[in-house]
This record gives sequence, C-alpha cells and structure tokens, in this order.
Amino acid sequence: MGDSDLKVLLAHHEVRACIVRLARGEDRRDGKAVSRSFWPDATVDFGIFAGSFDDYLAWVVPGSPAVLLTQHLLGQTHIELDGNTALAETHVTAYHRVDMGSEERDTVLGGRYLDRLEERDGQWRIAERTMLYDWSRDDGVSVDWSQGLMGTPFSGEHFTGKATGDHSEVFFDAGSLAAQQ
Repeated sequence: MGDSDLKVLLAHHEVRACIVRLARGEDRRDGKAVSRSFWPDATVDFGIFAGSFDDYLAWVVPGSPAVLLTQHLLGQTHIELDGNTALAETHVTAYHRVDMGSEERDTVLGGRYLDRLEERDGQWRIAERTMLYDWSRDDGVSVDWSQGLMGTPFSGEHFTGKATGDHSEVFFDAGSLAAQQ
C-alpha cells in the first residue's frame, strides 16, 4: 500500500467520522459536535428547513421542545474523493419522539444525506448538506418507560435515553480518555 492509498483511506475515515460526529451531536443537541462537523459558511437543505450553518445550528440546538428525543442510525456511506472535495451519500434511519400535547408519538423516517465535504487546513467538514427522504412511518403512541421493558421494571432511571442529560453524558465524562491522560 502506497502513500496515496493511505491518504485515500485516511480521507474516507475522516469523512465518515465527521458524519458520525454530526449524527451524535444532533441526537445529544451538542452544539460543539455539530459545529465541528460543518464549515462556518456551510449551507443545509432539509426540505422543511433550508439556510446557513448559523441558522441550522439555531434550529437543531437546542431543537424543538416538542421533539423530545432523536436517534439517527447511519447506514453505508458512498464516498467519492476529488482532491480536497468529497461527495458522500449516507443512508439514515431517524427516530423522533414527538410531544403532540395530548400524547407522545414515535415517528421514523428513512432517507439519505447528500454531503459535499471539503478538506481545509487538514480537516474534513461538511460544506453543503441536502436531505433526501425515501420513506416515513408513524409508529403511534410512544411506550411508557415508567413501566420498564416488556413488563419488567428498570432497576434505575438511567436506562432510558434523553436528548440531553442522560447516562451517556456521565459515561463519557467519567470514562473520558483525555481526562485520564
């Protein structure tokens, strides 16, 4: 494997890591992670929202109070490199728990992120993102986690996820590799 092969392999890894960091940042409503995934002059178009990166960041963090929880599951990513530019298509299945006022409902959609990424100063970030929707499903009223799972109560409150303030924050804070060094 030559140097050019290693450069391509590293670029593919960094592009995918950027897309994964963004999905986690959106789910955790973590503005720093989201900001580290986009260039400040980036644009986004989700069909239901289009605008500059600053407008997008204000839209997604803290997010709508009615959207209590999201989970973005990423599938395969097809990446085409051309110098310091990459085109990436990533399949996504996105879960949303939505407070409708009288009840909470679960909604799931599937689609693809079309990202144009640029490498600047040795970093790959998104310069442009467009969302394509392939399908959507309303799963109805959300499960009541206070009853546990399949009739068995949880042994603690930390087993259910939240957009912010759940056990993953404690897990990463306590287990932070940077803090241990």
